[in-house]
Amino acid sequence: MVTKAVIAVAGFGSRFFPVAKTLNKCMLPILNKPVVQYAVEDCLLAGITEIAIVTAPGQAGSQVRHYFSPDSDMEAYFRSRGWADKWEPAARLQDLADFTFIEQPRDSRYGTAVPAMVAKDFIGGDDFLLLAGDDLLLRSDGGSDLAVLIARREQAGTPAALAATVDGTQAHRYGVLSTRDRDATTHILTGMLEKPRDWQKPTCYINISRYLLPGEFVPYLDRLKPNPINGEYQTTDAVEAYAADREVLVSPTTGTYYDCGNINGWLAANNAAAQI
Repeated sequence: MVTKAVIAVAGFGSRFFPVAKTLNKCMLPILNKPVVQYAVEDCLLAGITEIAIVTAPGQAGSQVRHYFSPDSDMEAYFRSRGWADKWEPAARLQDLADFTFIEQPRDSRYGTAVPAMVAKDFIGGDDFLLLAGDDLLLRSDGGSDLAVLIARREQAGTPAALAATVDGTQAHRYGVLSTRDRDATTHILTGMLEKPRDWQKPTCYINISRYLLPGEFVPYLDRLKPNPINGEYQTTDAVEAYAADREVLVSPTTGTYYDCGNINGWLAANNAAAQI
């Protein structure tokens, strides 16, 4: 049973500067909720009860920590004004999961793998979900692609799994996953091609950095070296190394993916959410 999730929100948000100097990009609203809340709610629908949010240190991460922590003075004020219905959507999250906040140090390490690296004590030897707090999978049916990811991994019997979209027009912005078919519905990861510039196919498996990983994955993070091309500690490098030893399931998503870490993706997500 999977009960843990690590959500990464420690980035600088450079594509949203100058507002991101003060406002963490994961706190930007999709309608009236911050985008990171959608990630948390997806985790809750998948049965996750322990959530570690990896934030920037100090003041830079304070907004996220405050949002998912009790605030008795604010609660009392809202209730005194008869606004309990406005307060409950934020307060109920604290009743549904235990939140742990981990500060990611501003040191020489940079990259998508660092949040999981600094959360290794939280992970322990347990299976865990790893996702970014500024990404959104939007569904109109109230379902959870994370719940589907967990169920499909159990059905396939693989130790790890990752979610993928199939829009080939976005291949140049992300990474293409190559697979082998164990059967008609079970696709096993064989490699990753990072941001191919000349991809021509209309569909392919696109990595959206939503992973379901076992505790035995942590040593692959311990052995991870900076990528020779960009100098970053990349989750994809660790996943490729793990996939060379064990099977990793590739699970196509139902929800529509929005990269809310850039302005166009954030605007598109708001427009889509307004139509649901």
